[in-house]
Amino acid sequence: MKTVSTDSNIHELLTRGVAEVLPSVEKLGEALGQRKIRVYLGIDPTGSLLTLGHAVVLRKLQQFAELGHDVILLIGNGTVRIGDPTGRDSTRPVLTDEVIQENFKHWKSQASKILNFDKITIKYNGDWLDKLSYVDMVKLMAQTTVQQLIERDMFQDRLKKNLPIHGHEIIYPLLQGYDSVAMDVDLEIGGTDQTFNMMMGRHLQRVYNNHEKWVLTTPIINGTDGRKMSKSYDNFIALTEEPNDMYGKVMSIADEMMIEYFKLLTDLALSEIEDMEAAFGKGENPMPFKKKLAHEITRMYHSKALADNAAQHFQDTVQDRHVPKDIPMVTLSGDEKTILDVLKACPTEMSTSELKRLLEQGGVELFPSGKKPSSSDEEIALDEVETIRVGKRRYFRLEK
Repeated sequence: MKTVSTDSNIHELLTRGVAEVLPSVEKLGEALGQRKIRVYLGIDPTGSLLTLGHAVVLRKLQQFAELGHDVILLIGNGTVRIGDPTGRDSTRPVLTDEVIQENFKHWKSQASKILNFDKITIKYNGDWLDKLSYVDMVKLMAQTTVQQLIERDMFQDRLKKNLPIHGHEIIYPLLQGYDSVAMDVDLEIGGTDQTFNMMMGRHLQRVYNNHEKWVLTTPIINGTDGRKMSKSYDNFIALTEEPNDMYGKVMSIADEMMIEYFKLLTDLALSEIEDMEAAFGKGENPMPFKKKLAHEITRMYHSKALADNAAQHFQDTVQDRHVPKDIPMVTLSGDEKTILDVLKACPTEMSTSELKRLLEQGGVELFPSGKKPSSSDEEIALDEVETIRVGKRRYFRLEK
């Protein structure tokens, strides 16, 4: 059965938002033009919050579904009990089945902003991994060597630091690789940090099923501070971010990251993005381009109306430095003596140490004076403060 794929959309599918196709992009392109293929993305529901970093690979999965291929979203309720050691120098905690199910419930709700689950099959690898017998596991482990399994960078780092590597972590790539065998897939997609695991699946697919399997990797994007987007770095932009925050956080990324964000996170035509890249390269003001990016991303996850409002909010509060009108009212007890006391009265959900750090970084501003206190024990005259800005985008009106 042929898909609706054409040479042009196959080319964009395999190049835009793609880091690498192994072993051959040309052969995969030929297959896509001739038949429907089976493609999957595996996720281990270790957490429940999805970010724009997750969006890159989710968008790629949806693109295959739109072209009519047999697309599977695999929930790693089996592998998550081990936890992928990728990028970690310590063992992941073991999750209960209840936590796994709760995480995926939130995960699916957020992923629905990108994935059309009417076109995507959901499977669980616990359905086959839990049934592997002792003999099955011995046969699986015989397909590779310990030397090959521990050559991964994170294991080499642990060895150098004299940190433990547990046996169950070593077999994780084998179990993930066995997913390809169980589903008899043609293609697996994932981030570049998953290349080792996905190539193990390619090896096992050839051994068990004598079947070719391709691997497609997607880039890992950086967050608002220029480092890899990560919840642990607190530099992420969540798919569920409030419109004003989403717009503002996109505006805070480095100018040099704009083009990559356009290519990986939006559906704007490549010709339009290339024109912007050329203009930016000639020294044109990047602000209009970044506003377009922030508006487009906010529109995609909310609506045009909310993106328009977020753009105006950014103009008013950040560029024109006006205090927004519709902000929360905080009633003070009158016993607050220091700026830290006032900040603790505001529903910021920030810890004391985080508030102190924000003060030291000049992230708190008082209105109408415009003063930025820098010390947590600095005394404050409450009758001289009407509004307080906490961070870049949060305002509170103070009532004495």
